[in-house]
Amino acid sequence: MDRAHAEAMVAPGSSLAYSHRARLGDLAREHRLPSVLLSDAGGLLSYMPNIKAIFGQCAGYVDKKPKGPKPSDLPVQEPTKIDLIVNLKIAKTLGITIPPSILARADEVIE
Repeated sequence: MDRAHAEAMVAPGSSLAYSHRARLGDLAREHRLPSVLLSDAGGLLSYMPNIKAIFGQCAGYVDKKPKGPKPSDLPVQEPTKIDLIVNLKIAKTLGITIPPSILARADEVIE
């Protein structure tokens, strides 16, 4: 990060990034980088599908299976709700002011 003169970090939405989210958060803080990653890992912002909504969609899929359609006939679904979480503790640590327009759109603000 230092050699590349990184100014921010965005963690990909993958199982690998998820399993290393604590280390990614530590690195972002250590290098004082604003980051987009899971809020529980200490990211400045998190913009990801709402897990509860996804589980609700899964329940609908499970309900369809005994009714006859083959799994290959079921359409691929995308998340229906995306949450924006802003971590003001991290913003303060980094000396960043989050614009009021972002705070107004946030689904959750961690203070």
